[in-house]
Amino acid sequence: MQPQIILLKEGTENSQGKPQLVSNINACQAVVDAIRTTLGPRGMDKLIVDNNGKSTISNDGATIMKLLDIVHPAAKTLVDIAKSQDAEVGDGTTSVVLLAGEILKQIKPFVEDGVHPRVIIKSLRKAIQLAVDKINILALKIKVEDVQEQRRLLEKCAATALSSKLIHQQKGFFSKMVVDAVLLLDELLPLNMIGIKKIAGGALEDSLLVAGVAFKKTFSYAGFEMQPKKYSNPKIALLNIELELKAERDNAEVRVESVEEYQKIVDAEWKILYDKLDLIHKSGAQVVLSKLPIGDVATQYFADRDMFCAGRVPDEDLKRTMKACGGAVMSTAQDLNDSVLGHCESFEEIQIGGERFNIFTGCPNAKTCTIVLRGGAEQFLEETERSLHDAIMIVRRTIKHDAVVAGGGAIEIELSRVLREHSRTIAGKEQQIIGAIAKALEIIPRQLCDNAGFDATNILNKLRQKHAQGHCWYGVDITKEDVSDNMEACVWEPAIIKINALTAAGEAACQILSVDETVRNPKSGGDGPPRMPMGRGRGRPM
Repeated sequence: MQPQIILLKEGTENSQGKPQLVSNINACQAVVDAIRTTLGPRGMDKLIVDNNGKSTISNDGATIMKLLDIVHPAAKTLVDIAKSQDAEVGDGTTSVVLLAGEILKQIKPFVEDGVHPRVIIKSLRKAIQLAVDKINILALKIKVEDVQEQRRLLEKCAATALSSKLIHQQKGFFSKMVVDAVLLLDELLPLNMIGIKKIAGGALEDSLLVAGVAFKKTFSYAGFEMQPKKYSNPKIALLNIELELKAERDNAEVRVESVEEYQKIVDAEWKILYDKLDLIHKSGAQVVLSKLPIGDVATQYFADRDMFCAGRVPDEDLKRTMKACGGAVMSTAQDLNDSVLGHCESFEEIQIGGERFNIFTGCPNAKTCTIVLRGGAEQFLEETERSLHDAIMIVRRTIKHDAVVAGGGAIEIELSRVLREHSRTIAGKEQQIIGAIAKALEIIPRQLCDNAGFDATNILNKLRQKHAQGHCWYGVDITKEDVSDNMEACVWEPAIIKINALTAAGEAACQILSVDETVRNPKSGGDGPPRMPMGRGRGRPM
């Protein structure tokens, strides 16, 4: 009898082969079932409570996937594709997970029947490529020369993105706001130049867009009340300097022989501070913003000279102020001149709800803006922010890639038809596998119907009929519980969302199919690395 060879540390679990593959697919199914019902305008929300008791209510696929804290190694792939879809396009996070899960579900019977995973992967890649090519052929390019037409297109795409969110009732109001916000940015469309500030209280319609910078009043010392709260055409100094007296015990040890010597040190400290303040005052700046604290002596000094100051301004707000008003963030009070000072038409501190806000408007190169959100509960405001983030990302992508397709499951049904027709032209196992992927694409319109409480089979049959007759933009009409031409109904989505979702879902499915063994290593105890005993031994044989 041959001796048993044990390579892995005792307690290591390893499972392999077909049962492993089926188990991975089942794990992905469980994840998909958790977010299946959030898709579309009639999707439901999920309430997720973390270890600390913080609850989040959301129907954004990526947010839910992040919060679910999934431990199964194969199912984590779905979390990654949701995150990548969110980072790349911003919307379609639920769709991408749903597509990947459904592709695996339709392919599972082939795995159980013993078809080699490599055969399936090859067919899957071919099907995804065919689908992406078809989207590129079908997508409608929009003429960007006409500014009004482009604006209308962007608003339609933003409204489609918002129609499945919590704030769908106000999608007309918010889609205009989002488009205005994105069009205020420069051609690179940097996301961090749109600030979103949330203030509880008031109605959603009280939300406003500031074409400039707005941030919450920072921590302030005595003397702040005496400062003016409104300026027109002020010069703005942006600093990274601490304007307060340091306590002597900080940073150094000083040994003194007499009180006079101690007094000299104190006087020197005051002189250093006053020299800085004089330089700032002489520069002509009326609004002083600093990343570091501005103490009570400095606050009083500025108040006496009719200057406004704010210390501990968050880094992102300071950067956005610099972008909007010009100037530079200085780390010394020397050389403060007009070239490094910012300018704006009007600065005002106003009350919004229970908060005081500093608002800079009429900025010379306002390539930044701030959305101030109002609303009820904190969770509601957070979900509104997530919804607007999706809409902003969609508008940014549509400006860069101006091709759109019809939403509401229209493009998926068309791709399903194309793949089904293609599958009949080829022989072998590929025919059935591509047919199964064609069926998997129907999950999007089917789930839209299920979530709205419609008869999915009936509506899908109508859609198949319409697409077979050549009406390629027919999709689910949620309002009429029927099918309609979604391109005419202005339910538009950027083609890039669909391409990205299909590619990511295909890649995830291929990755999960290519894994045939999982080895779980227990945490190694002791000092050194785990030993690898050879020959006879205890533990599970490989």
